[in-house]
Amino acid sequence: MPNLKLHYIANVRLPTEKAHGLQIVQNCEAFAQNGVQVKLWVAARTNTAEMQAIPDLYAHYGVTPNFALQRLPTLDLLPLVPGRDDRLAQAIFALQLVTFTLSALIMSLFTAADVIYSRDPLVLWVLSWVTPKRKLVYEAHQLAAGKLGSALQRRVVQQCGTVIATTARLRDDLLALADGVQPQRFMVAHDGVRAARFAELPSQADARHALGWPQDAFIVGYVGRLHTMGQDKGVATLLEALQHTVGASLAIVGGPTDMAEALRDQWLAANLPATEFLYAGQVAPERVPLCMRAFDVCVMPLPFTPHFAYHASPLKLFEYMASGQAVVVSDLPAWADVVRDGENALLFPAGDVTALAQVLARLRADPALRARLGATARAEALTLHTWAARATRILAHIRQAA
Repeated sequence: MPNLKLHYIANVRLPTEKAHGLQIVQNCEAFAQNGVQVKLWVAARTNTAEMQAIPDLYAHYGVTPNFALQRLPTLDLLPLVPGRDDRLAQAIFALQLVTFTLSALIMSLFTAADVIYSRDPLVLWVLSWVTPKRKLVYEAHQLAAGKLGSALQRRVVQQCGTVIATTARLRDDLLALADGVQPQRFMVAHDGVRAARFAELPSQADARHALGWPQDAFIVGYVGRLHTMGQDKGVATLLEALQHTVGASLAIVGGPTDMAEALRDQWLAANLPATEFLYAGQVAPERVPLCMRAFDVCVMPLPFTPHFAYHASPLKLFEYMASGQAVVVSDLPAWADVVRDGENALLFPAGDVTALAQVLARLRADPALRARLGATARAEALTLHTWAARATRILAHIRQAA
């Protein structure tokens, strides 16, 4: 689709320590690599001191600067909110979202685009007042909660020419939500991985040397935030399983720091050696592959909740696969079309501490199994699940829908 102009609109802090920032910029890069002129519009929001200190957004995320970035004015009062005043925070966030949406509306009136692409239902609903349906693309990552959120999502699904769902179940739920919408407007596109980011990987020994981690340890690792949308991500289950896995170390890459420290306290309270709790903290995106290579096993122990079980397509799953290390994943429907037990991963029932401990013990005792699983997962990730391949499929679907 040469010379296509695509505006990706996202009400996010950028850069951000959250995974959605990496997902968004890597998608913009992949669209641009397909010959599309891409502009990423984000909110001019107050950022953390650590994120503000980053001088180059593209270098931070390790992407080619082949798309433009524009920050839209917004009224952001969230830094003034007392830490635990949830109601006030929600009201101020709503105000910020509304002002960002108005900025996007005004900007769109003066900037021509062939495609307006967003994950934000309110933005797309407002822009649908002045934009033809065929130009609007909604990438859905969850099913909205509450009457207002559900009603807004229904309207957006009805008003957008293309709807991209990150899982098959989410697609089906959105179709049911907006009864009467043509199914051919929908497609499923899981998250993915930037192939170049995982192309030249260090050996495990070199990775451990760089991180200062012991060479002879059996390291079970987790990468990412320890909670999302107020939901636990199962790391406590992993920690408990490791209490029953002889000779295993736990490595955590991510945060927030207070939650990681609480997990360390639980580790020590279980009389496990302090030297076997390895915490790297928040690392730059470019160092994530290095950390994964230092693991023996990458674990995604998400619990069974409606969001995780049916609608989540975690970025970490595809990066785990691309790392070439053995992957252990909760057996949930959302990624049943991605992972296959005993072929490219080992699965365990979500929340089952005993089953997880048995899987980890099996992998500790069988290096050949770890190598086989890791090699298969890496080959699939770097061919089937790259952002470039995803962008190609999405652009073809947009063209067909238009």
